[in-house]
Amino acid sequence: MRRLLAILLPGLLLLTACGGSPAAPEPTSQSAGDTAKFDSLKLTDNGDKKAPGVEFTKPLEVTEPTVKVVAEGDGEPVKANQVANISYLALNGADGSTLEDTFPSEPEAIELSDDMKTGNALIYNSFVGAKIGSTLALAVPGQAAAAEGGAAQPTQLLLIKLISATDVTPPLEKPEGETVTPPAGLPTVKENDKAFPEISIEGAAAPTSLVAQDLIKGKGTAVKATDTVVVNYTLYSFKDNKQLETSFGSEPLTSPLSGLIKGWQDGLVGKTVGSRVLLSIPADLAYGAEKGDLVFVVDILGVR
Repeated sequence: MRRLLAILLPGLLLLTACGGSPAAPEPTSQSAGDTAKFDSLKLTDNGDKKAPGVEFTKPLEVTEPTVKVVAEGDGEPVKANQVANISYLALNGADGSTLEDTFPSEPEAIELSDDMKTGNALIYNSFVGAKIGSTLALAVPGQAAAAEGGAAQPTQLLLIKLISATDVTPPLEKPEGETVTPPAGLPTVKENDKAFPEISIEGAAAPTSLVAQDLIKGKGTAVKATDTVVVNYTLYSFKDNKQLETSFGSEPLTSPLSGLIKGWQDGLVGKTVGSRVLLSIPADLAYGAEKGDLVFVVDILGVR
């Protein structure tokens, strides 16, 4: 998730998580809050790539998070543990002005996992059981001015369309694929009795541009810029010739690729699940001069 919805969901967690354990999902989407507030809402569907036309009585104000399916689709119901792919239109509840419109972009993914079920029952239970093609209305309460001179925030209205849903493929435990012999002059990588692969920078030139070299070529799905990636990684510094951090031996990193450094974004798009990739990254595509040029070994274990 990105942008406005990613900002709102943690706030909804705070508003809803204190109500005890979430209810078990029903066969159909569960509404919540004062759904009568949506009685004046009228939508005109414009397909999957254009936001719907929206009319409602203004101002729209709610005092608790409120959600309801306001236009039912004709697809299959979304299931628990699937990834729901969505587009949404966010409006100012006071005047109806547009705050954000993701319809022209690629749909965004929300994983309906046990973590979502526990942490945000309102969102989880409204999505699970809703049919593909449905539009949900989500109203988020406004906020009073936090301090003198601060501006009050009106209720926000989101119209969320369920574009599709996909099953989650469990991530791999380690890379799987064909071993690739890299060209000379790059940092070298070796396995040993440690939990992580070791990188040697001896004899390798610092990068002047990004290098993304497969060490193992996986046969899985190709990584897209909009994906959330599941990876293990080890990071070494060219400047200090030492390891800075690693995820090996702990939980893999799960993150939207768009939230990671530019060298990862440019270097991993098009690489395949199961691959081990050597990323040699100049400072301007990493964290800047303070950490300098970097080299990563990245095992791509899954995408969502």
